[in-house]
Amino acid sequence: DIAHLMWFERLYVWLQCFEKYILYPAIILNALTIDAFAISNYRRLGTHWNIFLMIIAGMKLLRTSFCNPVHQFVTLSFTVIFFHFDYKDISESFLLDFFMITGFVFTQLGDLLHKLQFIMTYVAPWQMAWGSSFHVFAQLFAIPHSAMLFFQTIATSIFSAPLSPFLGSVIFITSYVRPVKFWEKNYNTRRVDNSNTRLAVQIEKDPGADDNNLNSIFYEHLTRALQESLCGDLVLGRWGNYSSGDCFILASDYLNAFVHLIEIGNGLVTFQLRGLEFRGTYCQQREVEAIMEGDEDDRGCCCCKPGHLPHLLSCNAAFNLRWLTWEITRTQYILEGYSIIDNNAATMLQVFDLRRILIRYYIKSIIYYMVTSPKLLSWIKNESLLKSLQPFAKWHYIERDLAMFSINVDDDYVPCLQGITRASYCNVYLEWIQYCARKQQEPSKTLDSDEDSPLVTLSFALCILGRRALGTAAHNMALSLDSFLYGLHALFKGDFRITARDEWVFADMDLLHKVLAPAIRMSLKLHQDQFTCPDEYEDPVVLYEAIQSFERKVVICHEGDPAWRSAVLSNREELLTLRHVVDEGTDEYKVIMLHKSFLSFKVIKVNKECVRGLWAGQQQELIFLRNRNPERGSIQNNKQVLRNLINSSCDQPLGYPMYVSPLTTSHLGTHRQLKDVWGGPVSLDRIQTWFRTKWLRMRKDCHAGQHSGGNIEDVDGGGAPSTGHTTSGESQESSAEPPRKDGHRDGVPMAVAEPCSRKKGRSQSVQAHEALSQRPPILSLSGPILDSHQPFIQKSTSVHELAPRLSSSQLSLHNSAVSLHSQPPPATTTGHLSVRERAEALIRSSLGSSTSSTLSFLFGKRSFSSALVISGLSAAEGGNTSDSQSSSSVNIVMGPSARASGQATRHFSEPCEPTDAMEQGQLCDRSLAEALAENLRVMCRRASQEDMGLDDTASQQSASDEQ
Repeated sequence: DIAHLMWFERLYVWLQCFEKYILYPAIILNALTIDAFAISNYRRLGTHWNIFLMIIAGMKLLRTSFCNPVHQFVTLSFTVIFFHFDYKDISESFLLDFFMITGFVFTQLGDLLHKLQFIMTYVAPWQMAWGSSFHVFAQLFAIPHSAMLFFQTIATSIFSAPLSPFLGSVIFITSYVRPVKFWEKNYNTRRVDNSNTRLAVQIEKDPGADDNNLNSIFYEHLTRALQESLCGDLVLGRWGNYSSGDCFILASDYLNAFVHLIEIGNGLVTFQLRGLEFRGTYCQQREVEAIMEGDEDDRGCCCCKPGHLPHLLSCNAAFNLRWLTWEITRTQYILEGYSIIDNNAATMLQVFDLRRILIRYYIKSIIYYMVTSPKLLSWIKNESLLKSLQPFAKWHYIERDLAMFSINVDDDYVPCLQGITRASYCNVYLEWIQYCARKQQEPSKTLDSDEDSPLVTLSFALCILGRRALGTAAHNMALSLDSFLYGLHALFKGDFRITARDEWVFADMDLLHKVLAPAIRMSLKLHQDQFTCPDEYEDPVVLYEAIQSFERKVVICHEGDPAWRSAVLSNREELLTLRHVVDEGTDEYKVIMLHKSFLSFKVIKVNKECVRGLWAGQQQELIFLRNRNPERGSIQNNKQVLRNLINSSCDQPLGYPMYVSPLTTSHLGTHRQLKDVWGGPVSLDRIQTWFRTKWLRMRKDCHAGQHSGGNIEDVDGGGAPSTGHTTSGESQESSAEPPRKDGHRDGVPMAVAEPCSRKKGRSQSVQAHEALSQRPPILSLSGPILDSHQPFIQKSTSVHELAPRLSSSQLSLHNSAVSLHSQPPPATTTGHLSVRERAEALIRSSLGSSTSSTLSFLFGKRSFSSALVISGLSAAEGGNTSDSQSSSSVNIVMGPSARASGQATRHFSEPCEPTDAMEQGQLCDRSLAEALAENLRVMCRRASQEDMGLDDTASQQSASDEQ
């Protein structure tokens, strides 16, 4: 499984962030501030030079702190101690001292220590690995020159020149000075496949058949995986301490990769990966075994074996590990990759019974792809194609070809006729044809699949063609295993040799590309799976579902096909291919299966001066001295320095890496686990997204607070209407929501507070209507939405102009009375007195409510200002009377809701027979509620008529006053 993010890794990241972004910048900026004031008083180099050095030193130190703060604490401590206590007199300033120690002294001292470790480990006499007889004499001649070697090491450390062993011996010579930065060139490995070779070469010579070319795709996939996770893993400390130029080796069971850190930036790492051979040489295998073997079993101490304490190494193991130029920094490093399973195809197809199973799946796959093709109807209705297939439509037709068909591998072979007939073919495969046809046919269309149908004729002809193509590719020697495997591989990569009698297939090339080619590949996958469950695919249902599943999930193609590389780099779950390997006289066919999984690697950190020295030695030996011996002593195995692994990873022609990646940059933001620690990089898009998310959340919280606030009028005893408008869709959704016990809908307040100047007059008719409409499940708004209220306010100067627009107020009273009938009965049965008490309490509570709360319910909560204008038009003219307010507080209900309420009334008023005592109590409560609603309806109608009369009188009086 993937590595889990531990608590100490989180702590390490946050401490590193504190060190990188707070501590070191504060120290450097403080030193810049102090030195800036000291320039005016102390001018040893001149003001301009001091300013220039301060700027360079500050930028360099800040960059070093941001990019690689791992070793900064050592240089900072050394600078403070050395210049504060030991040599205080030679100190210029803290900033320049810190700059000189960081940029020059510690860099060269680090190179010197790495060179000394490499030389002492390489020349140690008790672990010397002599690769040739010359190495024996060189060991003796190098002893008198040890002092010279020490001064040579110091000189090469100053000038950054590598020390290379001469011809792999212990005699070291100084190579030419190399730049510190990486010398970049085009390192793209040229993979040979069908996209960059000629068709004739693909068919005849099968380019790229060697393992190295085919396996290089796995290192390319490993590079993609490291590009996503390397920078984050370095920050988490999973690779130990690191710096620019460090070299690591990732070792697993079959993947051995050399990783070179080119440059380290703030939140990015540029690296290069070099893939080594899967099946390396003898020397490479010995060094890989030295890496993989553990030292826990070593119990020796000098000449005896006293053992060791738990979780500690023995004395001999600790001593041996100190005399190495490499160290294991992590024993289990998890990366996403592919587990490779290869089976020898000769072993799987050696006996005739196994070949018979493959041919059976081949034929069934042909039938499946033919029936599922979208061109099936055009094929079986093509007159020219059916005319070419007339011989296959005859029942007495016999397909005789002793070189192609045999009783050993063909289920439908008739021995007495020495061939295959339509009858024998239908006897074996007709059930499968009919099952596939039933699965594909649509309800409106019937696909004829009987024995005499064109479908069977076409399938019979294609199956004969597929088997003949396999025999032709096998050079008409299908009984021979090698010839059979050769023909199978030729068909697998798409090389179909069509004879003259089968040229009818060229009527549509999709018969080859979409039927025969995928069928031979699917048959190999089915043949692989039948070893785990031999009899499972005898059932047509299971076989059909298996082919559908493999077609959807598994990528089956030749490795030379560009689709193979695309599938591997796209992280497909499962892949399968047939590989032909020709290596050192061996001719093998392997079935390669890839399964996406997590691979475990060992991370080995190698001395970078050892790598530079060995690469420089190979360059000198091969290019300048022209030593082309493939078994030269400089590349023989040496476990202490991993000489063979390092030399083989060098650029060609010095080394022979299987894959060399271009310079690849890994960014910190692509690491999946670090996103949980600090949320990824900061960008303008992320900032905009964050503000947008917070704003939407604040709006949502405000709406939720208004919804949960309840009826404010019940608290302060009065209020003005806050009417709004909502769409018909929203009102329909709100009408479908269940009401609360206090008469509110979920998310829709029934009333809001009004100004104090509007707490006096109220119309009793609207109060009665509001009391009855505390639960309006049928009321809804429909029709146009009031988008703007400003033109409406300018045209309507009095309440009386609203009369034509509010003509449906009588209908709303009827709907509100009907809403009582649509209210579901209570869950518990109560007596007549309780129902009457609840109704009276409902009316009493409505007497103190706002006259325009119904407008608030109908228009919604968004148009609060328009509700205040509608309810206060008469007050704006100076006539703030109870009659004008009552006339402005009306309910607008459209026709569909009224019809729905009428239907609900008729539905609930129909007589029904109670089945138990609970239903009888509910029926009594409902009848009492209907009677009470009828009485209230009469009261509301009378009160409304009185209000309309008062409105007419008030309008006439106001008109006379204006005149």
